[in-house]
Amino acid sequence: MDRLILPLGEEYVDYLRDESRRSGQAETISFPRNEQELRQIMAWAYGQGAAVTVQGGRTGLAAGAVPLGGHIVNLERMDRILALRQSEGRFRLTVQPGLRLNELRRQLAVKRPEIEQPDGESAAALAALREAPEQFFSPDPTETTAALGGMASCNSSGARTYLYGPTRPHILGLHLVLADGDLLCLSRGQCFARGRQLSLTTEGGRRLEIDLPTYHMPRCKNASGYYVADDMDAIDLIIGSDGTLGVISQLELGLLEKPRCICGLTCFLPDEESSLDLVEALRPELPRAAAIEYFDQGVMELLQWRQAEESQLDVPPLPGGRRNAVYVELHCGDRQQVTADLSRLCAILERCGGDGSLTWVGWNPHDLQRLHQFRHTVPESANLVIDRRKRDYPGISKCSADMAVPDGRLHQVMALYRAGLAREGLESAVWGHIGNNHLHVAALPRDMAEYDRAQALIREWAGVISGWGGAVSAEHGIGKSKRALLEIMYGPEQVAAMAAVKKVFDPKGLLSPGNLFPPRQ
Repeated sequence: MDRLILPLGEEYVDYLRDESRRSGQAETISFPRNEQELRQIMAWAYGQGAAVTVQGGRTGLAAGAVPLGGHIVNLERMDRILALRQSEGRFRLTVQPGLRLNELRRQLAVKRPEIEQPDGESAAALAALREAPEQFFSPDPTETTAALGGMASCNSSGARTYLYGPTRPHILGLHLVLADGDLLCLSRGQCFARGRQLSLTTEGGRRLEIDLPTYHMPRCKNASGYYVADDMDAIDLIIGSDGTLGVISQLELGLLEKPRCICGLTCFLPDEESSLDLVEALRPELPRAAAIEYFDQGVMELLQWRQAEESQLDVPPLPGGRRNAVYVELHCGDRQQVTADLSRLCAILERCGGDGSLTWVGWNPHDLQRLHQFRHTVPESANLVIDRRKRDYPGISKCSADMAVPDGRLHQVMALYRAGLAREGLESAVWGHIGNNHLHVAALPRDMAEYDRAQALIREWAGVISGWGGAVSAEHGIGKSKRALLEIMYGPEQVAAMAAVKKVFDPKGLLSPGNLFPPRQ
């Protein structure tokens, strides 16, 4: 084990933090390269009684990968493609959890996934893939360096969730290494709960008898706690469980045929009300819209500040007199479909106060990348503002709501956000996945007093939105930073029922301490 378990020295200090900007502590770290090594490490930690924090790309925003002592298992070296097969008219790719999304995309774009030691089935599927239309994996978090295991662990989504859904339905199988090193193998469609009772058998013959919580999932985009439903597929309990039930060691991804025609448009509008009206009008008229994104006046001001600061920033000049923007991405089978959708979109845009002559359009990969870069620059800019303010107030951070509401509540939730931000006098920027009624509301506090008010405001919003049947985390997961919101959403009894599920999988409470539940005392 000396070869696998390393002391946490200065060379590994970066592994104490993730994109949440929080930092933790740990005594040891390991970098397994395969499932067998991972199982050995977990069995060692279990025998030592050592807490284990699981990491992938450390791109998460809810501090799920920040260790609270004990041992870090980092999966970045488990980054290989293991197999490819065709089943039920779909290509299915088996990967290790440390493979990065951008690397997967690169290999799929050239139709040559680099499979380690392909068997006969993989070789036949590779030949078929090269003759088939280009395939893609649809989940698209803003940070494309995300590891696929991390995406599964928090049920990651992104802009294209509007059409394709989050990560969950695109995971067709997985291996889960339990806290003691035992292994659980699940395939979609093979193991189901009976009502709210779920029974699983590990490779070592251990029976897991699970009483699922009785709460009902919100009817909106949701990454808040464990997925549960009557007669549910067992695999869905693991996806989105924030590393609290085991360590994902293998994933089978379901690929989709990439649309032949993709067109992106950034439409600029005079104010927020016209933007909301545009979104409401577009949704029933554009069934092939893969993404509908929003950027408010605060975002525009952030980007103008960045443009003034950085002459090389790859964002075109923003049109004057336009305070808001809505980005729409169309995924169509041919140019005729795109033309028809563009005609409908332009007519609706003009009715809502937009101007087609000011709209940015991307038809080719280069232009689409520039439109996507506009989106990517927004959270970067908000983080840069906070990083500078940290020089005077080290305890400060961005206070970001990641909530979603059911259809019919979009105008209400925006009014809720605006009233709270104005009442507390907070600087802010609002952007994100408005097609799913899911917005990132980032308060940018200027001192610790504003930070405390922003945190209280987010808790207030969580109570209202939960009452509407919404979700306190739509895509970032709960991790460590949103535990209080989970209890607001479900109540203490249901959170205790979730903790009882974790205890079946992890009786010593060693896995990902602090994620979803308070760490053991």
